[in-house]
Amino acid sequence: MATEKKTEKERSVEERLASLYKLQTCLSEVDRIKSVRGELPLEVKDLEDDIIRLQTRIQNFQDEIERQNDLIKTKRGDIETRKVKIARYDEQINNVRNNREFAFLEKEKEFESLEIELAEKNIRDAQARINEKQEEIEKTREELADHEHNLGEKKRELEDIISETKQEEEKLLMQAKELETKIDDYTLNAFKRIRKNARNGLGIVCVQRNACGGCFNRIPPQRQLEIKMHKKVIVCEYCGRILIDGVLAGIEENAAEQPQPKRRSRRASSADKASK
Repeated sequence: MATEKKTEKERSVEERLASLYKLQTCLSEVDRIKSVRGELPLEVKDLEDDIIRLQTRIQNFQDEIERQNDLIKTKRGDIETRKVKIARYDEQINNVRNNREFAFLEKEKEFESLEIELAEKNIRDAQARINEKQEEIEKTREELADHEHNLGEKKRELEDIISETKQEEEKLLMQAKELETKIDDYTLNAFKRIRKNARNGLGIVCVQRNACGGCFNRIPPQRQLEIKMHKKVIVCEYCGRILIDGVLAGIEENAAEQPQPKRRSRRASSADKASK
């Protein structure tokens, strides 16, 4: 009874490892498809961000122009009001009764004239800022048009690549989901964590030439023997990737099934030498 349970457990580990390696193969193909797209998705995202930034800049310039126009309108109203005051002071000067009143009215006229000059200067400065912002808007609009043109080309190029690989990618992702159901949650989560941290996206690798297929560090013979027994999940002590032997990965024939070269007897070898 205990032997049967042990055999079932070993078979379960072996099946999990085989499914895990198939899952890795599917995900590696998905990564390859995504790599075909290259930097296009990032370029599209950068262009979209730049377009939003340029549109925001244009809106800020337009808001500034509106503020300057409001300032010009206000200053022009102030100028008209002060001109009315100056005209009233001129009428009052004609009816002054003494020098004191005359000096007071002249000072008021001078003050209003200075305020008019200041308002006119503010209007000129505001108009200069408006002209400057309008030039900035024209330059930014040209830059925006270039970005929108480039974005359209990049999007069409990306859509063409996606349309060519979409069916293949969807098929691989479906296969990956089916394979995930054959793996326990603990092993699957560990695999995903390892794969996420790995530079090449490999969470499980095959032992090749007595070394880890991920970091290429040599694996001790005893460790290799444990890997070939398929009794438990074993990870590389250097890179942390899950290890699997070539037989279980399906890239090597079982050594037991490989034809062994026939050994010739010493008597036959001696006879051959004598005949020569």
